[in-house]
Amino acid sequence: MPVITYRDALNQALREEMRRDPKVFLMGEEVGIYQGAYKVSRGLLQEFGERRVIDTPITEEGFAGVGVGAAMVGLRPVIEMMTWNFSMLAMDQIINGAAKMFYMSGGQFRIPMVVRGPGGAAHQLAAQHSQSIESWYAHVPGLKVVAPSTPYDAKGLLKAAIRDDDTVIFFEGETLYGSKGEVPDEEYLVPIGVADVKREGTDVTIVAWSKMVNVALEAAESLAAQGVSCEVIDPRTLRPLDEAPILASVRKTNRCVIVEEGWKYSGIGAQIAYMVHSEAFGDLDAPVTRVTGADVPMPYAKNLEHMAMPSPDRVVSAVKEVLYLV
Repeated sequence: MPVITYRDALNQALREEMRRDPKVFLMGEEVGIYQGAYKVSRGLLQEFGERRVIDTPITEEGFAGVGVGAAMVGLRPVIEMMTWNFSMLAMDQIINGAAKMFYMSGGQFRIPMVVRGPGGAAHQLAAQHSQSIESWYAHVPGLKVVAPSTPYDAKGLLKAAIRDDDTVIFFEGETLYGSKGEVPDEEYLVPIGVADVKREGTDVTIVAWSKMVNVALEAAESLAAQGVSCEVIDPRTLRPLDEAPILASVRKTNRCVIVEEGWKYSGIGAQIAYMVHSEAFGDLDAPVTRVTGADVPMPYAKNLEHMAMPSPDRVVSAVKEVLYLV
């Protein structure tokens, strides 16, 4: 099976879906001539032309609104945010337009639109360009929220998102673009709303998504050397959340640690912890523990940036806490 980068997996998904369906088009800042800020759209302008790969002005609200209108008349826009931090300027169109149009039109208009781009911290991009804001969008009825961690999942989920009849918010890990993994040549989709067990284990359940899956897996490997068996669950989709595999794992291990890059207050992890406590309280041998980003704007200094992010060592400490080993 070919081994390719996360970036190339996304590129393959876009290329295949644009070839399959002429209603699919890509729009955003520098997606055409520059081939994308992270080169996800490399080669697409040359193959599909400027009517389907559209460079926009720096106006997120404007081109997000064009996407909503295009979707209302039957097209399938893929809107690239150069970074999800810039999507704040487009939230009115995404939340008041895309998310609500089907409901407010009495079912007359679906909005089959994908809004995608890099999220979370990268390397010293500081407070305004390092935010993990999945929980903002997952809060909104009418949106589906996806955050793949591997090239395989990235390709399969993006293809599924483009074919979905609802608006899909697609978070790509900013430091994952160069990561590599196996991606089959043949056609496949990864269903939206289906979690994946990235590592099986018996002692503790670790729930993580996007970049934090790698952090969780590194911690699990370290703990395995100490005789602790961790099961790592990747929800892949944050809304709708696939609760059953998480609950099944917790009922097996009796312990749960949630790893989230974003801030702790009102985070996705809070919702997952509530779900576990509500549905599997009697199976827990320890309270659910969360490892999150620090509750501060992201520092620019490299050493402080590292301190603000969840790390394998912090996950190891949390696992030992729920096992009463500290």
